[in-house]
Amino acid sequence: MEINIEERVEAARANFLSGYNCAQSVVMAYADIVGIDITMAAKISASFGGGMGRMREVCGTVSGMSILAGFLSPAVDPSNMAERKANYALVQDFAGKFRAENGSVVCRELLALDGTQSSSQPSERTPEYYRRRPCADYVASAARIVGEYIMNNK
Repeated sequence: MEINIEERVEAARANFLSGYNCAQSVVMAYADIVGIDITMAAKISASFGGGMGRMREVCGTVSGMSILAGFLSPAVDPSNMAERKANYALVQDFAGKFRAENGSVVCRELLALDGTQSSSQPSERTPEYYRRRPCADYVASAARIVGEYIMNNK
């Protein structure tokens, strides 16, 4: 399948800048590729923003890549260990590339937070929010990693 990776990266970034969370932004950028509509993409990835429900654990972009890995390398039969191994290997590959590029896969580490922020209240998306958060760049990084995988595994 031929895709324009930079268009997907910019779509993911635009999703984030329009208010979607980090996980949604990545999954929505590839929804058509994996055969789901945008609304379903937003629904299945909604809970993973802010490091899973704003707990600042695994970065939502990495969770978004993992959701996509479930479509790109599905493991639907629990007895098929080869499928499960391939899926887990893809998740680990995505996470490894993200970690190599960005230093971590943990939200609070990427954002240099002390771990005491536990509120479920999403941050207001103001111009100041976007100026002080590197999240749009992490979204772009994750979207590029997925796009490169798709192009290299046509």
